[in-house]
Amino acid sequence: MQINAIYPGTFDPITNGHLDIIARASKLYSKVIVAVAVNRGKTPLFTLEERVQMVESVTTEFTNIQVIGFDNLLVDCAKQQNATVILRGLRAVTDFEYEFQLAGMNRKLAPQLETMFLTPAEQYEFISSTMIREIAQLKGDVSCFVPVVVHQRLIKKFN
Repeated sequence: MQINAIYPGTFDPITNGHLDIIARASKLYSKVIVAVAVNRGKTPLFTLEERVQMVESVTTEFTNIQVIGFDNLLVDCAKQQNATVILRGLRAVTDFEYEFQLAGMNRKLAPQLETMFLTPAEQYEFISSTMIREIAQLKGDVSCFVPVVVHQRLIKKFN
């Protein structure tokens, strides 16, 4: 049975925690679509094109990963991509309430989609893109939290 999952996020920037989820999801699903969101509610550091390119560059080792950008409702994007699972990462208990509400809304909008949650490995559970941006902006070392290409892009962005 072929099951396609969609893993949405702003990925601004992609972190080692995101990569951990992608790596584990690639073993569970036939295809994983990493869907990089525009997200009008946020002002991203990197453009959509830059974020898509960074995700593509750090996922080349996976044969069943596809990276796309999207600017519509997640459930509509999932339908367009023939995904039957929405994959979400949970870092801490504080993520659960928001993610639970989001899963309920997505179920109401598209009952044929299932939401599945994965937690990152322990060493990544505290990492967030927001924290990475703040540390990098203040010239802190984020090299152990993000892939090398992302670290280089952050240094370039803030110099």
